[in-house]
Amino acid sequence: MKALPVETYVEGVRASERAMLARAITLIESEHPKHEVLAQEVLTRLLPYTGGALRVGISGVPGVGKSTFIDALGMYLVGLGKRVAVLAIDPSSTVSGGSILGDKTRMARLSRESLAYIRPSPSSGTLGGVARKTRETLLLCEAAGFDVVLVETVGVGQSETVVADMVDFYLVLMLSGAGDELQGIKRGILEIADMIAINKADGDNVVRAERARSEYRAALHLMRPGAEPVVTTCSALENSNIEHVWSSIQQRLDTQRASGALEQRRRVQQVQWMRSMIEDGLRAALHAHPGVAELGPALERDVREGRATPTLAARRVLGAFLSGSRT
Repeated sequence: MKALPVETYVEGVRASERAMLARAITLIESEHPKHEVLAQEVLTRLLPYTGGALRVGISGVPGVGKSTFIDALGMYLVGLGKRVAVLAIDPSSTVSGGSILGDKTRMARLSRESLAYIRPSPSSGTLGGVARKTRETLLLCEAAGFDVVLVETVGVGQSETVVADMVDFYLVLMLSGAGDELQGIKRGILEIADMIAINKADGDNVVRAERARSEYRAALHLMRPGAEPVVTTCSALENSNIEHVWSSIQQRLDTQRASGALEQRRRVQQVQWMRSMIEDGLRAALHAHPGVAELGPALERDVREGRATPTLAARRVLGAFLSGSRT
């Protein structure tokens, strides 16, 4: 990829040029050291123009209809005159590292809208199925003037708290049959969800969806007394209750904005983002350290064969890393 001058990226993104936005996102996704430096310069220049969008995370198990739901919600928002960006995080191919689901093909209507922008990104195996650069991509979309940014996660059972740490509102899609599934629900996901929406509430499934809604509400009343999330039903296929879903999201965020809670949440997220980047950097430095590379295989073998405890081996690795010693 041929890099462009910083000003070219900045002006193109600010002018909402789709091609330049795509190139800017590709720049921040690049692992090339020179590209990373340039990307940070671009982001720094664009930072004053960020923060204006509503950030909504959408999660749920595979098969719950996330992409169909986002297509329906996005079309509703476009109908309101809002510019919508969708960051669709795909599972990564173990062969190429690229996206393998192709969310654009499953958001057929929204992908054709001039007010919408869909960017599939490979998760690259990162925690929670969220691409490492998603936060920065979100900022680029805000600088480009999008009103709403929807972040769709893989929803494969990993820690979805990564998503909650970058959005203003966290929506979890569920299917009917809650009575059989409550024991298998990840408690951590429901503890951070702002809304539970039972999707596919259409046809013969309406009664089951309503029953599931009641069961989820009862369970969440016990799990989060006094702070229960909104629980509703919807049908992305039939565009049923999509308006209610969005109005509930808008009402919650309007209340938080008025009280200052939204701004405080974003400030906390910025600090958490910094800490996670520090941890990622330390992890990379640890594995790249020559002393660790020399000690690691032998210590792993000793632990595997019972000649050393994991604690002792870990201390030796950390000692080599912290002291800078190769022995």
